[in-house]
Amino acid sequence: MAKDLLKIAKQKKIKYFLISFVDLFGVLRSKLVPTEAIKGMQKNGAGFAGFATWLDMSPADADMFAVPDPDSLIQLPWKKEIGWLASDLWMNGKPVEASPRVMLKKQIKRLAKNNMVLKSGVECEYFLINPEGTAIADSRDTQSKPCYDQSALLRQYDLIKEICDSMLKMGWNPYQNDHEDANGQFEMNWDYTDALNTADRHVFFKFMVKTIAEKNSLRATFMPKPFENLTGNGCHAHISLWNGSKNLFLDKGDKLGLTKKAYNFLGGILHSAEALSAFFNPTINSYRRIDAPVTSSGATWSPSKISYTGNNRTHMIRVPAPGRFELRLMDGSANPYLLQAGIIAAGIDGMEIRRDPGEPLFVNMYTDGDNYPNIKKLPSELEDALEHLSNNKPLLAAFGEKNITSYLKLKEQELKNFNAKEKFLKKDPITDWEKINTLDC
Repeated sequence: MAKDLLKIAKQKKIKYFLISFVDLFGVLRSKLVPTEAIKGMQKNGAGFAGFATWLDMSPADADMFAVPDPDSLIQLPWKKEIGWLASDLWMNGKPVEASPRVMLKKQIKRLAKNNMVLKSGVECEYFLINPEGTAIADSRDTQSKPCYDQSALLRQYDLIKEICDSMLKMGWNPYQNDHEDANGQFEMNWDYTDALNTADRHVFFKFMVKTIAEKNSLRATFMPKPFENLTGNGCHAHISLWNGSKNLFLDKGDKLGLTKKAYNFLGGILHSAEALSAFFNPTINSYRRIDAPVTSSGATWSPSKISYTGNNRTHMIRVPAPGRFELRLMDGSANPYLLQAGIIAAGIDGMEIRRDPGEPLFVNMYTDGDNYPNIKKLPSELEDALEHLSNNKPLLAAFGEKNITSYLKLKEQELKNFNAKEKFLKKDPITDWEKINTLDC
């Protein structure tokens, strides 16, 4: 039986609800609804004009309704009178198939048919910058190797503490916060859980970090590459597959601690990596992070080729411990729902086809990658990734050709807009267009 949001609101003293959804470009859209109206909203949803968001619709389309998921409810830790709700989109009495949360839930159902659940955790890197977006917030954060810098971390203590305290209050079980590899860059880690819950939390985390940064007269950005000379913002995912309490990826007798199913799942991701880049690296700016020049710290920490290994961060996939692997392809602009959906879709293909990932490669890909010319490279720009997506049979089958076409159509419109004003060259400075359109991704 669904939770009664009106009853919960009275118990928790919630006065307003944010009924929210994420469009195909990852933009968080919401309506603010008074508690007195939540009963009808829970039943019928909040109305939106789909064409006004990044969804493939026209002004002539009927109203689109965001039906809130009561299980996703988060009471804003910094403003307890507001409750946030993730929603599923409906139109004409049917789910909007080309909407990210619906796309993810469809992939989750495919796993559920075989009593399997994907569990994942995400590592969301972000920069703290000045409100204008022109420089990092802390002018004293200047070390050439600033990763784990205690002084720079504690100079942002009040802000990071508020974010971490919020996660503690919400029951996310955060367990560490650190200064990352770039000046002004931070990361906060919390417990992994099922894919839908992780995606909802990922959406809220980005909103929360930006909001708390603004409260502190700063700006937070998840932009893949906001500064040419600094490491970009990755969004790594740790992945495992479960049946109840059994980890289907765990084999203690294997050299990397993975089962055959895990290798097949991993093989599916390797097979579709170029196409998945269209979801995982969805902005023009994303391709300044992939295969980027060496940064001031000495490493980009991002992949350039499609490879896997053991506990080695120079590859696209690493296996840091038995029973799971880390996919390092995604960046901070990735849509949280398409991130999880893409992993599942490619993984199911790998398991169904029994795709063999080949042997792991135990080399430093940053220094020795050119010695392996047969290893496929990741796309070098967004156009390449979109082309791969348009021709990828496993993803077209998983999501439906019509839905993929909608995504491609909107992304091609974005590229047309960019190309009318700018030219993308990795050796050139980051364009004003990228900053205007991606700083708040």
